[in-house]
Amino acid sequence: MLTIFRSAFNSHPYRAALAVCWLILIFSIPDSFQIIFDYIGFLFLGIAGAIFANATGAGGGVVFVPFFNQIDMQNTAIVATSFAIQCCGMTAGAITWHKHRKSLVPNHYANKSVISHDAEQWSYINKGLLITIPLSILGIVTAQFILSEYTQQMQTSLHLAFGVFSILLAFAIYGSIPLLRRQESLTFLLPVDVLCLGIIAFLGGIITAWLSVGVGELVAVYLILRGFNVTSAIASAVILSAFTVWSAVIYHLMVSQAIYWNVLLFAGAGAIVGGIVAKRVVLHFSVVKLKIFFATWILIMGIAGLIT
Repeated sequence: MLTIFRSAFNSHPYRAALAVCWLILIFSIPDSFQIIFDYIGFLFLGIAGAIFANATGAGGGVVFVPFFNQIDMQNTAIVATSFAIQCCGMTAGAITWHKHRKSLVPNHYANKSVISHDAEQWSYINKGLLITIPLSILGIVTAQFILSEYTQQMQTSLHLAFGVFSILLAFAIYGSIPLLRRQESLTFLLPVDVLCLGIIAFLGGIITAWLSVGVGELVAVYLILRGFNVTSAIASAVILSAFTVWSAVIYHLMVSQAIYWNVLLFAGAGAIVGGIVAKRVVLHFSVVKLKIFFATWILIMGIAGLIT
């Protein structure tokens, strides 16, 4: 694991510059040493959540929400802070996955007449994102502004709704595992895929506004079940989630103002680290083992949410 972290940062000096800027920000705050002592643990929470999110396509809220619930954070603050942390981690992950895609298919970008096998595996992504991103954002806006009262009601029973969603998601991931061994993958979206992805993105956006998780998980599971390349499905879900959480956090900056900034300062930094190294985790470890581990984690967290 140390090798993964080292290789992720050695070749990119600007990441070290980011770390220096973060340290300057930390020590510019009054009582900085006490704040570090109180909140340093959230740095590692952010790393774990972002690795989970960017290695599976599931949002980091699957890690953040149950943890924040256990420390008795208010429900609105849980969702708002989870969104803010994911803005850091999912953005870092989306950029990393995009660069990985370009590195795999350089000929495809340099010469449109040369389409490699790798390019075909990833060729549906642009069309998929053009469908899912606007509809996911529409779902977010619908839930936050048009269905605002219902959204508030859902968040009053956040642990229950999160528990049910997590259990269903865990079984969906378990169900997708046998499909990971398929030799051939789909490379283009059929009309039925366009329709289903549009519906999933809109409904997933609404669920994401409620729980801070939803759309990325649902889209990733759908693409894998349909037979698309697993790695490209995860990348699609990560990029979609990055756009979704940025659209969702605006409400919490302007209206709810419930973001817990000290937690974000540390967990957000950790999420950037996790978002950068997650791609290497996916490529370093068995996809099947990762899916089993994360599905089991989600199932445990879902059950815990129902009994607390």
